[in-house]
Amino acid sequence: MTKQIRTRFAPSPTGYLHVGGARTALFSWLFARHFQGIFILRIEDTDLERSTTESIDAILQAMEWLNLDYDEGPYYQTKRFDRYKEVIADMLAKGTAYKCYCTKERLEELRTEQQASKIKPRYDQYCLQHKPVDPHAPYVVRFKNPTDGEVSFADMIRGTITVKNSELDDLIIARTDGTPTYNFTVVVDDWDMKITHVIRGDDHINNTPRQINILRALGAELPVYGHVPMILGSDGKRLSKRHGAVSVMQYQEAGILAEALLNYLVRLGWAAGDQEVFSREEMVQLFDGSNISRSPAAFDPDKLLWLNQYYMKSLSPLIVAPVLKKQLQKLGIHDFRQTNLERIVEVQAERTKTLSEMAERSRYFFENIHYDEVAVHKHLTADIAKPLQVVREQFNDLSQWQTEAIHHVILQVAELCDLKLGKLAQPIRVAITGNTTSPPIDVTLLLIGKERVLQRLDRAIEIASA
Repeated sequence: MTKQIRTRFAPSPTGYLHVGGARTALFSWLFARHFQGIFILRIEDTDLERSTTESIDAILQAMEWLNLDYDEGPYYQTKRFDRYKEVIADMLAKGTAYKCYCTKERLEELRTEQQASKIKPRYDQYCLQHKPVDPHAPYVVRFKNPTDGEVSFADMIRGTITVKNSELDDLIIARTDGTPTYNFTVVVDDWDMKITHVIRGDDHINNTPRQINILRALGAELPVYGHVPMILGSDGKRLSKRHGAVSVMQYQEAGILAEALLNYLVRLGWAAGDQEVFSREEMVQLFDGSNISRSPAAFDPDKLLWLNQYYMKSLSPLIVAPVLKKQLQKLGIHDFRQTNLERIVEVQAERTKTLSEMAERSRYFFENIHYDEVAVHKHLTADIAKPLQVVREQFNDLSQWQTEAIHHVILQVAELCDLKLGKLAQPIRVAITGNTTSPPIDVTLLLIGKERVLQRLDRAIEIASA
């Protein structure tokens, strides 16, 4: 019987979930879902000074927004300290770990001597060979790393990686206050949680040989590792805040759809032929851990915006409209009774790339307009006042407020007043929206509603007459 796949996403809550972390979470989630496995969320919060509840909340919110549902967790390392102490005590008893009483001064002196001799700095196992002068003095616990041989593992992305044990150190697994360290807690957690595959960023690749040696010392079965290359900015350097790399939730704030961000992230270092657009179902079907690039991927904001506009146009307006509503509420708009949000999504998606941009460009559907002075001077001139008055009268007489009837009135008045269609439609657009850009004029008027159209025409006629 094939063993069930178990993957995990294990962020440290010392900041918000960023693009790189979100991609790691997505790859681990997809791998588990593809093989009908288990996906686990683990919060690695042993850095007590830097971990915050705000960061934990931000991580959980981002996972929920991206709909990366987890089957187990969230587990918190700070709630597993008794388990870590139990394992350390067992390792001390078996001799796979030992107490180190060396002072900071001795360690600094050792490091200086090794650097002067051009030897790679590593602990010299002094406390393994000498009894402590004072057994009650503060101590750390070190893992007894093998001194001979090598660590070799088959990385699912990079192939075979081999490191000599002589290159590794007897790393500290418990500090003087008894708190466990990162490399140790990760190993115990992966062991206890029966993780079969660890997909993570390649900034962890140097930790893997050390963790493998600890796992072997515990008699644990090794997971398969896959180290995903980093994400680069446009300048070829690691993606950071200076490139505009922000919290995942800031993309939501900016009006990016979760579907677009996930689609963009999956293509950062993974491919399935030439296909660019993937539904969530297609991602799960195709993502089997192969075809992940060994080379770093470059973050392209324009590509993300292209995908976002694609999803604004292709998703059901019933899905997009609630996101638009939240963006409008941030602008102080709360009355949606007179306007069809789904229809606004349909007519504005071609014209905007984010939902925040769509909301800003749709304000005139909901609130009193502010006229653009340049547009007023150019289009609401004295000679257009009379045609606008005729349009207003004929609109008022319409029994059915429909696009066909609205369009017919504009055509009829343009012909009656001997005007080209654009010479009348554009002043109407300025009169109704305050500006020169909008969806087709008949659709725009339909969505704004007859009563408000008449009110705005009255005001525009006053301006033009003056």
